[in-house]
Amino acid sequence: MGNKNTGIEKRARLIAEAGSLSRALENGTLEQFQEVSLSEALVLGLLNQGVRKYIGVFGHGSTDLGHILSHYEKAGLVRMYNVRHETAAAHCASMLKWHYGETSAVVTSIGPGALHAFSGSLVSASNGLGVYHIYGDETTHDEGPNMQQVPKPEQGNFLSLTKTMGAGYQIHTPESVFTALRRGAATVFSPSFPGPFFFLLPMNTQPAGMKELNLREIPEKPDFPRTHCGDPEVYARATAMVRRSSRVCIKIGGGAAGCGPEILELAELTGAVIVTGAKMTGEVPYSHERTMGVGGSKGSISGNYAMNEADCVIVVGAREVCQWDSSGTAWKKAKAIVNFNTIPQYAAHYNRSQPILGDAKSNLRAWIDHLKREGFTNREKAAQTWLAKTAEKKREWEAFKRKRWDRPVLFDPVWGREALTQPAAIRVAYEFARARGAARYFDAGDVQANGFQIMEDESPGLTFSDTGASYMGFAASALLATALADRPVYSFAFSGDGSFTMNPQILLDGVEHGARGCLLIFDNRGMGAIRGLQMAQYGEAYKTTDSIPVDYTALAASVTGVLSLFGGWTEESFRDALEKAYAYPGLSVITLPVYLGDDELGGLGVFGNWNVGNWCDEVQKEHHRIGL
Repeated sequence: MGNKNTGIEKRARLIAEAGSLSRALENGTLEQFQEVSLSEALVLGLLNQGVRKYIGVFGHGSTDLGHILSHYEKAGLVRMYNVRHETAAAHCASMLKWHYGETSAVVTSIGPGALHAFSGSLVSASNGLGVYHIYGDETTHDEGPNMQQVPKPEQGNFLSLTKTMGAGYQIHTPESVFTALRRGAATVFSPSFPGPFFFLLPMNTQPAGMKELNLREIPEKPDFPRTHCGDPEVYARATAMVRRSSRVCIKIGGGAAGCGPEILELAELTGAVIVTGAKMTGEVPYSHERTMGVGGSKGSISGNYAMNEADCVIVVGAREVCQWDSSGTAWKKAKAIVNFNTIPQYAAHYNRSQPILGDAKSNLRAWIDHLKREGFTNREKAAQTWLAKTAEKKREWEAFKRKRWDRPVLFDPVWGREALTQPAAIRVAYEFARARGAARYFDAGDVQANGFQIMEDESPGLTFSDTGASYMGFAASALLATALADRPVYSFAFSGDGSFTMNPQILLDGVEHGARGCLLIFDNRGMGAIRGLQMAQYGEAYKTTDSIPVDYTALAASVTGVLSLFGGWTEESFRDALEKAYAYPGLSVITLPVYLGDDELGGLGVFGNWNVGNWCDEVQKEHHRIGL
C-alpha cells in the first residue's frame, strides 16, 4: 500500500517560504481549511511550538510519522536525527533542553523502543526538563493484539505507563490532536516544574485524514507568566523567623537557577552562608566567602557543617530528595525553615516552616525589598561568629582536597602499577575544560560523586550533573547535543567504564551527526561508588568489580571518525591527551585507567547520612528525633 500525498510538499514549502504557519495563513498563501493527516497535524502543531528537531529510531509503529517528517525536512522546516538506541535519544533531548534551552521530540516505534526511550525520560522528569516523546501505539479498532504492544487485553496500557512519569495523551481520534498539543505544551513549557510529555500515536490513526482541518485551530506555544507571592504577611513571618536566628543557612536546589544575585544579596542581609545542591555548582561563585560548597549525603566538610549547625534554613527551589538533605537528617538544629518553591507539596515539606509559593527569583526579590524596608540587619556578633566558624570549615575542606591533589597516583593491584586516582584525574580534566570555556557533563556513579565535590565554578551554565536520576550512560549520550544545538559548545563527558558500556552509541551517532566533544572514560574496572558503600556498610565488596579487561582505546579506534587516545598514568600524560582531543574537529575519546581501592586518598569521602542499606535504622531514628 502506497502513501497518498495530499499536498504535504506544497504545505511544507509554503510554510517555509512564509517563515511560519501563522504567517502563511495571514498572507493568504496557505488555505485555512485543508485535508491533513494526524501525523502532519502533530508535526505542524509542534512546529508552532518551536520544535524543529526530532531524535530517535523508526520502526513499524512510526512509518507514517517518518513519511511526514521526510517532506518537512526537505523543506528545511525540521531535522530528524536517526540514532542507534532510543535511550540515547532521550538523553540527547534532555541535554539539548538543559544546556541549550532547545525543545525537541524523541521518536520511537511501538513496544521495546518506546520502553527504552521511556526509561531515558527519567532524566527529564527528575531534572524538570520539558521534552516531547512520540511513540507508536496499538490500533484503536482493537482487531487483535498488535506486535510489540503491552501483552494484556486492556486498553491504554502504554498511556497508563507514561502517565506515571509525566503526562501523556493517546491521540485515539485525529481531531483530538488539538487538545493533545495544548496539554503537551502545558507540561513541556510549564513555568513551575516542566517535564516530559508523551504523545501516543495508534498506528491506524497516524495516516487518518481530517478533510476540513482548520489550520488556525492548531495551538501555538503558550506564554505562561511566572507566579508571584504578593502577600506581605508571608514575608513578615519569614522575616520574623530570621530575626530570631543567628546561624542562617541558604540551601539551593535546581529551582534556584538564575537566582544567584538574589541569593548573594539575601545572604549578606541575613548573615547567611550558602550551601549548594549537587547540580547547582556556580549559581553562586565558589570563591565567595559565604559559599560553603555542596552539602548532602556526599557533600563537603564545610557544606555539611553549615547544614548541621544552622538554626534557620532558607530553602530555594528543591525537592529535598534523600541525598540533598541526608534523608531528612541534615538540619539537626534548625528551628525554622523558609521554603521557596513553585509546588505546594515541596514548599510545605518541612515542619516549622513558612512556604513561599511561586517563582523563586521574583519572590526572593520581594523578600529582599521587604527586609530593606524593615531596616533589617543581621550583622551582630553572632552572625560574624557564624561566618567565621563556617569559613574555618571551608579551609578544612580545602586542605582535605589538597592532600589528594598532592598525591595524585596510588598503586593499584589490578593495573599492577601506580595509576591516577579518580579525584585527581577529574580535577585535571575539569580545570582543562574550565580554562577553555568548555562544558562538563557528568555520568552517574563515582565519577559524578567525586565530580560535584570537586567543582569550583564561579558561574553557572557549563557543568551538568544528572543527580536527579543518576542515569548511567547519560553523559556519553548527551554529547550528541553538540551536533544538534544551534550554537554548540565544546563539551567533555565524564563517564565511568560501566556507564559507557551501558550506552556506547555515541561512538557511531556522534560521528554520523557531527558531534564535537570528548568522551572521558575513567576505567577503574568496577563500580567505585557502590563498592565504597558496601565497604562502609558491610566491610566487604560484592559483585562490584570486573574480571574481564577491555581495551576501550582500541574499541573507540575501531570506529572511523573517532580520535581515540590513551590518557596514560600521570597528570602530564593526561593533559597531553586532553590537548590533542580538544584540537580534534570531531568526536574524541580518552581512556584513562584510574585507581580503585581502599586508600582514603583515592576518594573524597562521604559527609552526611543517607537512608540506604544498614544505615537506614539509625538515619530514620535521627530523622524522627529531629522532627522536621
